[in-house]
Amino acid sequence: MNLSLSDIAPPLRWTSPGQIAPIADEPQLPEAWWQAIPLDRVCAIVGTQTVAGRLADLAVAHWGHLLLGDILPLLRFSDPAESERTPEMLGKDVVQKLFGGVLDRLLEPAAAAVPVPARPDRPLPEVIDAVFAAMDERQRAIARDRLYAVNRVTLDELAQRFSVTRERIRQIERDLRDHVEAWLGGPEAVALVAHVTWLRGRLGSAVPADDLAAAVPWHRGDLRALGIPAWRFVRTLLTGYEQADGWLVAGGADELREKTRQLFADGPRPLAEAVSMVAQLGVREDVAERWILAVPQLRVLDQHVVPWPRSINEKAEAVLAVAKRPMAPEEIQERIGEDYSLVGIRNQLTADDRFRRVDRNKYGLTRWGGDEYLGIREMIAREIERAGGEASVSTIVTSLTSRYDVSESSVRAYSGGPGFERTQRGWIRVAGTSPTGEAEPYQPRKDVPETRRSFRSRDGRWWHRVDVNAEHLRGSGSPLPTGFAAYLGMAPGGQLTAATPSGDVVISWHNQPTMGSIRNVLADFKAGEGDHVFLTVSDGGELLTRFLPGAPTGMPPLNRALYLIGYTAPVTSEAEGLRLIGARIGLPESATREEVFARLRERGDRDILGYLGG
Repeated sequence: MNLSLSDIAPPLRWTSPGQIAPIADEPQLPEAWWQAIPLDRVCAIVGTQTVAGRLADLAVAHWGHLLLGDILPLLRFSDPAESERTPEMLGKDVVQKLFGGVLDRLLEPAAAAVPVPARPDRPLPEVIDAVFAAMDERQRAIARDRLYAVNRVTLDELAQRFSVTRERIRQIERDLRDHVEAWLGGPEAVALVAHVTWLRGRLGSAVPADDLAAAVPWHRGDLRALGIPAWRFVRTLLTGYEQADGWLVAGGADELREKTRQLFADGPRPLAEAVSMVAQLGVREDVAERWILAVPQLRVLDQHVVPWPRSINEKAEAVLAVAKRPMAPEEIQERIGEDYSLVGIRNQLTADDRFRRVDRNKYGLTRWGGDEYLGIREMIAREIERAGGEASVSTIVTSLTSRYDVSESSVRAYSGGPGFERTQRGWIRVAGTSPTGEAEPYQPRKDVPETRRSFRSRDGRWWHRVDVNAEHLRGSGSPLPTGFAAYLGMAPGGQLTAATPSGDVVISWHNQPTMGSIRNVLADFKAGEGDHVFLTVSDGGELLTRFLPGAPTGMPPLNRALYLIGYTAPVTSEAEGLRLIGARIGLPESATREEVFARLRERGDRDILGYLGG
């Protein structure tokens, strides 16, 4: 015998020697014995059961997801039922017993009279053709149109074509299968069986389906007796392979996809390293990158394989992790390359704690550390605080322009604007603070929980509802309640600039707080009169927005009231609805119906009260 163990166990040919050696090495045998010396010599030295045990150990450790018939194809002929199971299902002891039985039968002395295959040098397509040429037209039609067809003809169609019952067609089909299976176990099919064994090793655990036709030239040729490409017949011999989304996958496609995803659960990996990792699952290195691209929730990005889940936040995190540098939202949007709006990406970068704004228009990962960029006014205040309560404008300009993408003129303009005041020596400090830097906070008549159209989200952030009207659409400014403006950190005489992708929105407080034009924001949403926009300002100076179109006609009153607080999910009862409204206006969960109604009256939310019947 001149066969090595790797000749009859295909996974040994595509698994890295570095993975095989720690399990398979034997002191009495040379390195890589599984492919270096004939199997009969190996078994004579260490024993058949030792070889079976090493192969079973490898199966459990590295090929647990593969069918036993894919690991040792000869098992399909000696034990067809068990060959369709996996090492994970049976365990090492049972697998070793099955493998040992195959090796024992393989190494049995040959019988005295061994049938000689007819014409062993005959081309394999002719060998296959001979099987079907001996059949009648009806049998060949059933083989062509049922057994080996891409789009199978129904039993009824064949029954009508040959004027027999559908059960007769079913019986002929069953007999055909049995006949072909018996022929495959005979001497005339030895070369074909060897070809299929070689093919399993070449294909590995996953391969593009087109590779089967291209594996050898004769696969593309037609079988004359059936008029079909030879590869379609060969495909039926590759039992244990599932065809899914243009791939042939040994075992279950879903299982191999999940095992592939788990390789990258800890984050991005360089592509070359990723290919080697996927090859450990039995995928050939030359198709490993294509397999990775075919696995949902994985993506190749800048020569790295990254987890690619459905969340825009996690995609943005993956983009930054691969880039290893802060990026602008526009660049992140381009790298993601999907239909996400720039407004949505900015909002997520601002709201998610995984990200940190590190410059005027750049975001990084919080785990990278470093100072957070808070907007020019807030950065000036931080410089003053670090300097002990007051600082020279020149010092502030030098510090901020050297670290951030801001101009000297902008820093000087903000330094001389509302929010800052000159000290006796010509430096500046935060307006409304004592010389020691202690703040004198503004206290509005009504805090934000008592402020009309202001609602708290689950994360504790307060939002103000704007009911869109013609003035907003024309670009006019609009008043803001003092309670909400104070919540944003403003005081009389102050000004706050909130950034949006379509331009800054200025909120100023002279006689009363006033928000500048939000026409560009509304245009991004294609908003019209009667729609609603909930807005707030993040700690980083971003205007966060949430758009709700006008409520559809026929909406029940309770749901209409909830809609006005920004809640759109269904509720099971009025009590649940009142609990949600109470939480959004700052009341505890234990608040009664009367307390919710009283707070809404105090705030002036008469539209919500009207839908609640209050």
